[in-house]
Amino acid sequence: MRTTTLGPDQRAAAIARMAEQELDILVVGGGVVGAGTALDAVTRGLSTGLVEARDWAAGTSSRSSKLIHGGLRYLEMLDFALVREALKERGLLLERLAPHLVRPVPFLYPLQHKGWERLYAGTGVALYDTMSVSSGHGRGLPVHRHLTRRHALRVAPALRKDALVGALQYYDAQVDDARFVATLARTAASYGAHVANGVRVTGFLREGERVVGARVHDGEAGGEYEIRARQVVNATGVWTDDTQALIGERGQFHVRASKGIHLVVPKDRIHSNTGLILRTEKSVLFVIPWGRHWIVGTTDTDWDLDKAHPAASSADIDYVLDHVNSVLATPLTRDDVQGVYAGLRPLLAGESDATSKLSREHTVAHPLPGLVVVAGGKYTTYRVMAKDAVDEAVHGLDHRVAPCCTEEIPLAGAEGYQAQWNARARTAARTGVHVARVEHLLGRYGGLTEELLELIAADPSLAAPLGGADDYLRAEVVYAASAEGARHLDDVLARRTRISIETFDRGTRCAREAAELMAPVLGWDAAQIDKEVAYYEKRVEAERESQRQPDDLTADAARLGAPDIVPL
Repeated sequence: MRTTTLGPDQRAAAIARMAEQELDILVVGGGVVGAGTALDAVTRGLSTGLVEARDWAAGTSSRSSKLIHGGLRYLEMLDFALVREALKERGLLLERLAPHLVRPVPFLYPLQHKGWERLYAGTGVALYDTMSVSSGHGRGLPVHRHLTRRHALRVAPALRKDALVGALQYYDAQVDDARFVATLARTAASYGAHVANGVRVTGFLREGERVVGARVHDGEAGGEYEIRARQVVNATGVWTDDTQALIGERGQFHVRASKGIHLVVPKDRIHSNTGLILRTEKSVLFVIPWGRHWIVGTTDTDWDLDKAHPAASSADIDYVLDHVNSVLATPLTRDDVQGVYAGLRPLLAGESDATSKLSREHTVAHPLPGLVVVAGGKYTTYRVMAKDAVDEAVHGLDHRVAPCCTEEIPLAGAEGYQAQWNARARTAARTGVHVARVEHLLGRYGGLTEELLELIAADPSLAAPLGGADDYLRAEVVYAASAEGARHLDDVLARRTRISIETFDRGTRCAREAAELMAPVLGWDAAQIDKEVAYYEKRVEAERESQRQPDDLTADAARLGAPDIVPL
């Protein structure tokens, strides 16, 4: 597959083409569902556009638990269809679609009651494994196993001895959610989709009752455009109701936002060789391996404040710390918390007042001719949501369209990944880049790693790590701006890399160096570099201040103290 870069020139060309021609499908929303919908549509032979108001995955899709999973707890709700569907998608991603981005991760489930709990939980996990294998795409993961308390404490010495009587260990998978979405958008572009971030829909075009396109504003270069399309797909997640309001019509369903917060702590603060899954009174709590860190979360609370920048309050942080510390021999403290992030789940409203009981299933509707709305669901099943959305949109086209083929479409970087991984020692010897660095690049870029090594060959200074963020090379910052659609410093530090949550300073130490690396690619002068750094530093301070506040209302007010670099 020919790889398309998402640099500034490609972005400008994509906007121009969308404004010049009528598309078959225009997708609004650059999260995982929107990017997946664009890929689905374009690989069926449809002329396709994709616009996102901010950055790829800037909302919910960069702030998840980073898990690709079947939803073990949904078995307890007897939602077998949802679990079976998700397990199939997990297997596809691991084995075929994105083996460079999705990888297995073990979890330990501590048992606190003798006898009945092992039988009850063990039956559920056994069913989980059986459903995975029966999906036809689950043979690559180890099956679960039962552990005694002594064995469990050898695997996870961080656990208090009195916190368990035994344990179960099973496997799921994880992903860098923001990188995955940017790769989806890039893959769609490689097949001919016109994709542009920083493009906000300000209204919809109507011919009578029919929606025939959208009015958009280019937040980067300025300018208003009309993009005409035979079908428009609204895939804006927690903004679904807001987007529907632009049409002046009531939606057929409503989406509620549930806030989930996560803490990031250094690896050495929790001595364990496996992730953990713990029951709480409301939901479950995960302790997830994440490189040289752990991700601990999440909460599940109603949120009706600012959607763009959901804030984690001091109460949220205390809640997570209290629950994880209930099983840890050495408790975590606030000083151990390296990063904090909050995200919003889009839940279909109307089934229950408690967000933890709202539907994780998705819905597709055709409220007006020319407009399709897709909402709900979970990250793992994005491809199914995209398929259903395009299937619905196809009903409004007057010609036959090929069926979905995304089960067979590897994402950019998947092709050649395994061969390059096997040859990583030779690559290190050939390029002079340490083999550990080559492995790091392969785990983020897969078969596209050679493109970064070419940047390093042309400028050896790019082989050095960023100052203050040693896990990432300088080349990755340049590549993010030139090939992956990063337009601002925040895009790189918060999403193309995860420096904003993986360093105690939240990325402020390397901010100027990163901005200076981006500047030649994006045409920034010294004043713009200063502006980017200042905005990023204000963002970090606003987030820190919000995390000192006692509740959602005060945390939200504190977080909004830092404006966006591109006001919406």
